[in-house]
Amino acid sequence: MAQERSGNNPSGRGGRPARGNDQRRGGGSGDQRRGAGSDQRGGRGGSDQRRGGEDRRGGGKPGGGRPYSRPGRPARDDRAPRTTEQAVYDGPDLPEHVTGKELDKQVAAQLKGLPEKLASRVARHLVAAGMLVDEDPETAYRHALAARARAPRLAVVREAAGEAAYAAGHYSEALAELRAAKRMNGATDYLPIMADCHRALGQPQQAIKLAQSPSVANFAAPAKAEMTIVEAGARRDMGQLDAALRVLEQAPLMNKSREPWVVRLRYAYADTLEAAGRPTEALTWFHRTDAIDAEELTDAAARAASLESASE
Repeated sequence: MAQERSGNNPSGRGGRPARGNDQRRGGGSGDQRRGAGSDQRGGRGGSDQRRGGEDRRGGGKPGGGRPYSRPGRPARDDRAPRTTEQAVYDGPDLPEHVTGKELDKQVAAQLKGLPEKLASRVARHLVAAGMLVDEDPETAYRHALAARARAPRLAVVREAAGEAAYAAGHYSEALAELRAAKRMNGATDYLPIMADCHRALGQPQQAIKLAQSPSVANFAAPAKAEMTIVEAGARRDMGQLDAALRVLEQAPLMNKSREPWVVRLRYAYADTLEAAGRPTEALTWFHRTDAIDAEELTDAAARAASLESASE
């Protein structure tokens, strides 16, 4: 997801507790449990006789009734509004067709330590977040927060909350969630997104620091490319265009693969060349990007056409 902010946004991307049952109090069953009057206890007559004709609980009122008893539950509309914490815990309404079984097996396995009903609810919120993260990232983030409210000690839940926060543009929150996930499981997969969050928060130096972490050398090609793009973007944020170009030139720009990570690398390079005042070279690389961008992840074709028009 880090590519969303990197390289000037090449267009495109790329993943209640049950209420107790009043029946146990049994409407009017209190007398039934004690027997039909207290005559059964030694034949001393009714309860009023035992108390001298006075119901001590009723403040001197004879005979019956329980004036101190709890009033009926108010209508729902009369209840106090939910607190912010309650609203977060409840989350958005879950789509009826989402069962939680759609969750990736490896992710679902990490929920097995939870009680069954709780695990099911968390799974449904995670699935809903994944379904909505592209079209409605804010709602996806709220679903992820509902999952986190129920299972805050699971790394996979914190990771989902971080990624959804990132997609929704809540960069401080995303950074905090991904840091928590990293502390829990030691994974470094989140580093490109964390670095891009630093960029968004106006902290390019921190982004570069993460990009130079030793673990980046062991990244798979796609993750390494994303980190390269973020580092180059951070250099640009600092006005270091030449340094940004050098970072990108160390990447496999001429890789013959047509995978998205190659497309984004080439686009970032072309875009940086244009920003550096080298339009001829930029045009070449926009064409090279367009040549492998079958899924139209970028607007390389339009950028090339614009440069050609400007040169006429």
